[in-house]
Amino acid sequence: MRKFNIRKVLDGLTAGSSSASQQPPPQQHTPGSREPEIQETLQSEHFQLCKTVRHGFPYQPSALAFDPVQKILAVGTQTGALRLFGRPGVECYCQHDSGSAVIQLQFLINEGALVSALADDTLHLWNLRQKRPAILHSLKFCRERITFCHLPFQSKWLYVGTERGNIHIVNVESFTLSGYVIMWNKAIELSSKSHPGPIVHISDNPMDEGKLLIGFESGTVVLWDLKSKKGDYRYTYDEAIHSVAWHHEGKQFICSHSDGTLTIWNVRSPAKPVQTITPHGKQLKDGKKPEPCKPILKVEFKTSRSGSCRQGQVFNKKQLWMGSNFQAGTPLNSWEFCTTYRSLEEEPFIILSGGLSYDTVGRRPCLTVMHGKSTAVLEMDYSIVDFLTLCETPYTNDFQEPYAVVVLLEKDLVLIDLAQNGYPIFENPYPLSIHESPVTCCEYFADCPVDLIPALYSVGARQKRQGYSKKEWPINGGNWGLGAQSYPEIIITGHADGSVKFWDASAITLQVLYKLKTAKVFEKSRNKDDKPNTDIVDEDPYAIQIISWCPESRMLCIAGVSAHVIIYRFSKQEVIIEVIPMLEVRLLYEINDVESPEAEQAPPLSTPVGATSPQPIPPQSHPSTSSSSSDGLRDNVPCLKVKNTPLKQSPGYQTELVIQLVWVGGEPPQQITSLAVNSSYGLVVFGNCNGIAIVDYLQKAVLLNLGTIELYGSNDPYRREPRSPRKSRQPSGAGLCDINEGTVVPEDRCKSPTSGSSSPLNSDDEQKMNNFIEKAKMSRKLSLPTDLKPDLDVKDNSFSRSRSSSVTSIDKESREAISALHFCETFTRKADSSPSPCLWVGTTLGTVLVIALNLPPGGEQRLLQPVIVSPSGTVLRLKGGILRMAFLDTTGCLVPPAYESWREHNVPEEKDEKEKLKKKRPVSVSPSSSQEINENQYAVICSEKQAKVIALPTQNCAYKQNITETSFVLRGDIVALSNSICLACFCANGHIMTFSLPSLRPLLDVYYLPLTNMRIARTFCFTNNGQALYLVSPTEIQRLTYSQETCENLQEMLGELFTPVETPEAPNRGFFKGLFGGGAQSLDREELFGESSSGKASRSLAQHIPGPGGIEGVKGAASGVVGELARARLALDERGQKLGDLEERTAAMLSSADSFSKHAHEMMLKYKDKKWYQF
Repeated sequence: MRKFNIRKVLDGLTAGSSSASQQPPPQQHTPGSREPEIQETLQSEHFQLCKTVRHGFPYQPSALAFDPVQKILAVGTQTGALRLFGRPGVECYCQHDSGSAVIQLQFLINEGALVSALADDTLHLWNLRQKRPAILHSLKFCRERITFCHLPFQSKWLYVGTERGNIHIVNVESFTLSGYVIMWNKAIELSSKSHPGPIVHISDNPMDEGKLLIGFESGTVVLWDLKSKKGDYRYTYDEAIHSVAWHHEGKQFICSHSDGTLTIWNVRSPAKPVQTITPHGKQLKDGKKPEPCKPILKVEFKTSRSGSCRQGQVFNKKQLWMGSNFQAGTPLNSWEFCTTYRSLEEEPFIILSGGLSYDTVGRRPCLTVMHGKSTAVLEMDYSIVDFLTLCETPYTNDFQEPYAVVVLLEKDLVLIDLAQNGYPIFENPYPLSIHESPVTCCEYFADCPVDLIPALYSVGARQKRQGYSKKEWPINGGNWGLGAQSYPEIIITGHADGSVKFWDASAITLQVLYKLKTAKVFEKSRNKDDKPNTDIVDEDPYAIQIISWCPESRMLCIAGVSAHVIIYRFSKQEVIIEVIPMLEVRLLYEINDVESPEAEQAPPLSTPVGATSPQPIPPQSHPSTSSSSSDGLRDNVPCLKVKNTPLKQSPGYQTELVIQLVWVGGEPPQQITSLAVNSSYGLVVFGNCNGIAIVDYLQKAVLLNLGTIELYGSNDPYRREPRSPRKSRQPSGAGLCDINEGTVVPEDRCKSPTSGSSSPLNSDDEQKMNNFIEKAKMSRKLSLPTDLKPDLDVKDNSFSRSRSSSVTSIDKESREAISALHFCETFTRKADSSPSPCLWVGTTLGTVLVIALNLPPGGEQRLLQPVIVSPSGTVLRLKGGILRMAFLDTTGCLVPPAYESWREHNVPEEKDEKEKLKKKRPVSVSPSSSQEINENQYAVICSEKQAKVIALPTQNCAYKQNITETSFVLRGDIVALSNSICLACFCANGHIMTFSLPSLRPLLDVYYLPLTNMRIARTFCFTNNGQALYLVSPTEIQRLTYSQETCENLQEMLGELFTPVETPEAPNRGFFKGLFGGGAQSLDREELFGESSSGKASRSLAQHIPGPGGIEGVKGAASGVVGELARARLALDERGQKLGDLEERTAAMLSSADSFSKHAHEMMLKYKDKKWYQF
């Protein structure tokens, strides 16, 4: 008898109910149509979300450190981030969980570790021996605030200064406190009546590790003897101290003060400084003290064996003054300073930041380099956060031989070459110039044509500046990762100054390829009174808002914030154009008092193809001269003025056409909300909240210029009508329309109306039409959605846009903007038997409209015959504004838009090539062009609320997925992954989701990032192969992946920060120094600070927190030599633990043996003199 399995029955019922819930009920199909099942290969296990790399300048930097042996640079930020830089391509990003500001960083030189001190009084030990650094230990101070840290070279004892003026000592191996404490009241003079202030400096004498130099903020410096636990010398100055630095011989040190002075002290002469210098102070004639200057925030004292004096010069980015030529006054008397040293060979470098005179108003921050007779003042672009002098040796008791200065600025990182005349800067190989102008938009392209990056690099190489140092970038530690990815990736960023940058983003690196300045085609205002005629933005009128790029044809189209569109064509030849081609478009529809609907009446929208005028607006080759209407209002004037002089265009992207929206009736044009370009059709289309315009950039003609209401024709589902009477100001305004929004129809309404014509307006319609104009004018300020305005203020973290399904009264009055555009070759109507070129238009009210394109033959005929465009009457509806559209063939493969392959247009063509091009163009890569008549396509449409897959040509809704109910989708892209395609969405509630195509099965739903800033919404984008990015801060790009395969290979792709390098040999003491004891004195810190001699620290002082990157992190270190070293260290730790246990057991056995011996001895004494019979 066969067994009956109830579980299988239940599973079948469950599967049937779940599939029924995901798919809508079957719709009516036209006879003969078939929708075959498409085998989908993507499953949930193909997806995993993780961050990959972060590019750009560290936002709000606060600390700087350098490992002179490993050649690794570390930068900490005010948000708790940690950025590590090695050789070009080796970068790493880490984040402290607390998010507190990093106040100081200290490398364990050549140990593969880093100590970070945070503003929340926490110390962290980072393990850099693994590709993703992790925290090994943390120490939280509970009763004192950390102000300064110092870790001597090759020492495991970290000195920690506090706000109370005390110094605690931490063992960096165990991250525990020593019982040795230097209290402030023991360090200062007993006669002192005031607190010396926080610790601002700690360092040991280069020649005697037992002497510790302690700087207090009030101006007191103490030389502390660690062994005798008392102060040897105390140095007092009446100005606050900011920093202290030693001379390498350990006999002198220099202090920088709050009044702009430097004081040089002999160690054995604490009474007064040997010399007091005011580098930028004006020397008074009567010998009085120079006028006080701004504080010198930091000073460094470095020595060099070769002491040739360098002469300064002026170079491009940083300005240099020499000697008495410095405008702030007479500088340091170098001859007087040199008398302190025996010969010119020992002239030190004194490098300082700050200290300028107070009368230098408006002068930018400066770094001063004093060496011998020269004083060089290097002017910086931004405020100086910190600087470090890079030296040849890590030992402080030898000539340091400085070769460069790394300067961390507020928004830049500068490296100055000290070895060349004029102190040139090194060319920075890191992608730190992303924020050169604020980023306003971003696009990401993966798997581009292989010849694209070399082409962009070749034209971009000519843009590089000159005058850099001839030496190689000195920060060259670490090793490249072995990336498995080989496909080209390009990131395009648009900026507030109108520039567009192309970046090579292949193999998780980033390198700038080419920079395009779009503002060059416009006249710039020379004075404040001559401002652009725009009320759209008060500043940054050239800011890039939308980028549309075709990688195959290399056609580029940008939309700017001043309602302008520029089309660019790529060329390797330099050309000069006499007149910049331009068009002016009136995209604002106003209806006249209708007396006789004749030629001025707008044509019906549902007419057959060919009925629409191909050129309703003649092209212009120069700016319009019509600046005002009959009643004095500004009219027919663009926001920006195009240059009327010849324009030299370098190799790269060259202007093909400039299109500008003009003022109409005294009101500025609305910003452009969507943009698309197609190289095969030679068309560009753009739209805003007023309507849509299609331009033929080959013939320089406007093909279509309609309001959104006109696109619906007589089938407007909102039945919008005019509301208040108002006379039209412009008699030529027919065919241009303002748009207002009415009630909302049911979300699932999919309508394909038949062709019909608009009826002439009667007297009632005339009244309603005039009412509509006035109402639309009043609601103009409320009509533009906030996400379409450029958010150039990085401090604005608000997101006030409401996208709920319940429409407010303001939303009802807002216009219907064009939100998505897509050129394709597909079925435009239900009755179509074959695909044809068309344009799909999506609006903010969830409507999709289709415009048919009738293209002339290729070759010369394309330039002579007009392109005919007309709405097809097809209307589809979704819930929420339309974001993205794409098309699939019957096998489920993506149907890309047709394109024309790139060719050089500035080179004359031969006859044979012309004949080939006639037959070749336009090129369509759509596989549907060769399909049978009955084969279908699928339109994938993603809106802010849902996604639908529409079968074509039947226009039946095959699949539907409600993406979100309570939030809204910010970005949706149809992308390729693992030889298949999917829909990737990023929602405002922080969720990243992917759906299979065409069935729209949910594959991934991960909470990743809440929408806290408009910058995220403006820059987030997905691309092929599971890649995505967004602007995580105003200066940084965060890349992430949602591909399981990429996540698994990420460890191999990342570079290694730590590489085994032999520590340089210690300097030779010399025969006489060794004989007479003049060399460096060592100190047994273990004996001094260890628990046996100093005891245990108070438990309430600090709390030890084990880090997640402890033993497990070491076990997961990279293979190879680094892994072997890590395993050896792990084995030593385990062996040490075992030896410790053995020592404890041995001590217990010894104690037991002593006790037994004692008892045995007592027993022997007790019975020693007794006879045997007395027992």
